[in-house]
Amino acid sequence: MKRPSRRIFVLLALLLLAGATWTCSACSAAYIVRAGYEEAKILAARKPIVDVIAAPGTSAEAKRRLELVLTARDFAEHALGLDAGDSYTMYTRLERDTLALVLAGARRDAFVPVTWWFPIVGSVPYKGYFSMEDAREAQAELEQDGFDTFIRATSAFSTLGWFNDPLLSTVLRYPDVPLVSTVIHEITHNSIYIPGQTAFNESFANFVGDRGAIALFCGMDGPDSERCRRAQDEWADNLVFAAYLNELVAELDQLYDRDDIDAATKVELREPIFEAGRTRFRDEVLPRMRTDRFRGFERLPMNNATLLARRLYYDRLDRFEAAHVRLGGGLRETIEAIIEAAEAAPEDPWAALEGVGT
Repeated sequence: MKRPSRRIFVLLALLLLAGATWTCSACSAAYIVRAGYEEAKILAARKPIVDVIAAPGTSAEAKRRLELVLTARDFAEHALGLDAGDSYTMYTRLERDTLALVLAGARRDAFVPVTWWFPIVGSVPYKGYFSMEDAREAQAELEQDGFDTFIRATSAFSTLGWFNDPLLSTVLRYPDVPLVSTVIHEITHNSIYIPGQTAFNESFANFVGDRGAIALFCGMDGPDSERCRRAQDEWADNLVFAAYLNELVAELDQLYDRDDIDAATKVELREPIFEAGRTRFRDEVLPRMRTDRFRGFERLPMNNATLLARRLYYDRLDRFEAAHVRLGGGLRETIEAIIEAAEAAPEDPWAALEGVGT
């Protein structure tokens, strides 16, 4: 059990980051206080999920989904060997549709993100806000400084095992497969979170969440069931989207790495690459997808911040899948092997991943 004094420090310093992590900010006292206040409200409003299920006012559909969350939590802990702790045994109803807004920034002439440093998790390339006004104000400041920016909404978070993370009403609205994937994703952060390695942390959690959903539904419902097929389709689409992003980023990197042209010229020359990327996504990538989960991507602004923010969750997904195949397809064994390798080489978990199963 962690010492109460340390818990209090973390509570006062936590802030919400991109759909994944609460952490603390050194930027301003007011920001820290607001973050602590928002976290405290969430924690104070928690109710045991079993009590919510038993409550007469809970709808049949809500009860079914809450029971599915408990099933996913139990599966993550006992079948996948993840450290669930007390996460997702509680439920918090929010009085808003979005948990928070997440701001990302990047240089316009290079894939260099704006980062914020926080205790516990290190440098991260995004920052959470609890009002659109605050997020827009921070976005305007970054743009005035010449950065690309991107704001998106988020509905889930993890305190990395520091607190009893509740299921939020913003997540309970998800369809069955994303609901289970999200629960397993967030619980994965309890088991491993390498400071300063955001892309590895989130992409690995994506792999575990989606592969975990496949294992749960295909085992529980059967290999020919609708939810089993949907889980498989969503993971297949994740791999397709990840490959597209990696290709587009690599093409832009070739431009940004040129030393024979200045920054302004790079910014000018990137626009045709962005346009070709939009066309390729619409004409080649979307037709290959089995679900509609990525259709909103073509409506997003195309810039470095947008691409980097998305890539955090889809970075080298094929390498996790390759390790899974090399180890013979046992998901728990794959998870344990990757965690062991990554924790042994926190300075470069990607290189460690390459050796898993070889």
